[in-house]
Amino acid sequence: MKSRGALSAIVLAFLLLAGCERRQDMLHTGGPGAGSIAWLSWFVFVLFCLVTVIMWVLILWGILRRRGSFDTHEPVDIGGGQAWVAIGGFAIPVVVLFVLFVMSLRGMAEFPMHEDHNGSSSATPDILVIGHQWWWEVQYIGGPVDQRFTTANEIHVPVGRPVNIALESADVLHSFWVPKLQGKVDMIPGYVNNLRLEATQAGVFRGQCSQYCGAQHANMAVIVVAQQPKDYEAWRAHMAQPASQPSTPQEIQGKEVFLSAPCANCHNVRGTGAGGIIAPDLTHIASRQGLAANMFPNDEADLEAWVTHAQSLKPEVAMPNITQFDGVELRALGAYLRQLK
Repeated sequence: MKSRGALSAIVLAFLLLAGCERRQDMLHTGGPGAGSIAWLSWFVFVLFCLVTVIMWVLILWGILRRRGSFDTHEPVDIGGGQAWVAIGGFAIPVVVLFVLFVMSLRGMAEFPMHEDHNGSSSATPDILVIGHQWWWEVQYIGGPVDQRFTTANEIHVPVGRPVNIALESADVLHSFWVPKLQGKVDMIPGYVNNLRLEATQAGVFRGQCSQYCGAQHANMAVIVVAQQPKDYEAWRAHMAQPASQPSTPQEIQGKEVFLSAPCANCHNVRGTGAGGIIAPDLTHIASRQGLAANMFPNDEADLEAWVTHAQSLKPEVAMPNITQFDGVELRALGAYLRQLK
């Protein structure tokens, strides 16, 4: 009965895993960089299985073969078996490792971390991503000055066009990883690393900080939204605009609450008196899919909860609990933030 129960548990676990959403599945890719890594991973996996089968066959052959006796075999002290050691213990491992090394170098050459269209490594980055504890600052720095802007935790890229991304850290060691699009790259304080990202299909690709960076490391997610070029250009043109102005009395009151509260000291909303630079830019916060580095959906209830009780929802983040608002002020503040699209 115990063995039957254990078997049922194993089967149930596999069924649950099979039903999981492939949000960060590196084997079902959406870009050429991740595709190259996935192909190499499958090759190594198949090669490992093949070598394992061969080794078990040899082990079983050694166990089951006829033993004989010292009368029918040469004396033990004359040696022998060196060919097995030379071929199986040296030649085959060297060949396998050499093939994997060459394939890895080829993959790195085909999908460089950062280069321009002429193959030069001095290309100007299109996007600068800065890792913070525990959120992502995203600066669109390519193109004319009037088309540059800053957002947070959500990166938009055009389908079929490589995007060069510079990676920095503002505090501790982070690591940028969007499994469906490209391999992981470390973000080291005081140093700039580079990454070339390309999506071959439209969609939303979830990424994650893959280097432990503190208490909320697991809740430091990033979203990459791949759009058709026309949609991407429209999105970028809209993001470069200042914040929309409130139109209803409640939204106007909410703006006044925002500017008079501690929010304006840390956050920036372009086109207003809020010019903080130590927290995420909120100019178009209502257009983002998530809050708190995509820990929560960007809806009314979660937004108001995050504004007032950030430490309860995500302990040790830099944002404090702000409980000074009464019900009317909180609803007005929420209405103002929700119209920042």
